[in-house]
Amino acid sequence: MILVNYLLMCLIFGTTFLAIKIGVDASAPPFFSAGLRFFAAGLALFLWMVWRKKSRFRLLLRKEMLLSGILLTFGTFAPLYWAEQHVSSGSAAVFSATGPLIILLIQMLVFKAKSTTRTVAGCLLGFAGVLLLLLSDLSPSSRGAWIIGGLVILAGEICYAAGTLYSRKVIQRFPEASPIALNAAQMMHGGFLLLVLSLLTEPIHAAGLPAGAALGSLVYLIVMGSMVAHSLYYWLVAKTNPVFPSTWLYISPMIAMAAGAVLYHERITWLSVAGMITIITGTLITNLDSILRVIRRPVQLTTDGTTVRD
Repeated sequence: MILVNYLLMCLIFGTTFLAIKIGVDASAPPFFSAGLRFFAAGLALFLWMVWRKKSRFRLLLRKEMLLSGILLTFGTFAPLYWAEQHVSSGSAAVFSATGPLIILLIQMLVFKAKSTTRTVAGCLLGFAGVLLLLLSDLSPSSRGAWIIGGLVILAGEICYAAGTLYSRKVIQRFPEASPIALNAAQMMHGGFLLLVLSLLTEPIHAAGLPAGAALGSLVYLIVMGSMVAHSLYYWLVAKTNPVFPSTWLYISPMIAMAAGAVLYHERITWLSVAGMITIITGTLITNLDSILRVIRRPVQLTTDGTTVRD
């Protein structure tokens, strides 16, 4: 079940980059679109969990939900939506692929966690694949805006990495709460903050609201990208560890670039192919132990690598 949910999450997340690109290219206000996406998805999920008596409204008042929303939703997706005005969906996925490496670095530098040589080598190999993909999309005509957009996404990935590690502690702090309810609550907080940012920075008028293809992409992002994929992600963090679920960011460039090329005519070069192969190899090396455990028997992994049987 863990492996099936992981693969489904990777597929959905890999296509969300193109959906975001379609929306911003259709002139939908990026912060407004992101805020509406996450607040609507979070509200629907949270009301569903309350109706099933698996959560209470007072959960929304906990500071942990606000902090999670700031890191995982607001701090991650405000930069991503803004940057996709200047970079392709495939490039956005590539920059986002640095998330697992940043998580590992935070664990080692801040929390003094021990990592094996193979884990570090796998992450570095995956990052080398990211660099290959970056080289494949860099062009002199768009270098300035493209670099700024990439750096903005990288800044968002620092928030993402911190939020992923923090979410593990939140799940442990609320063992009686469903991961879906926790995810919904943080999306509501993050989505609300994105709407506030939109109100302060974007002129919203009827003609600028999502319509046509932009509206279709928004619906897809709300239902599949947020309600389904983010719930799967939070569930996988609870069942495994902070690093394993985040490795979708290594796989997503393949899906995002393929979807962009087929559906949106974004270009793919031989460097892109080399980068994707390198990323897959690095991902397998980094998570070999976790993958083998999942195949043999579902387990829960603590942050220090020890296992607890379900």
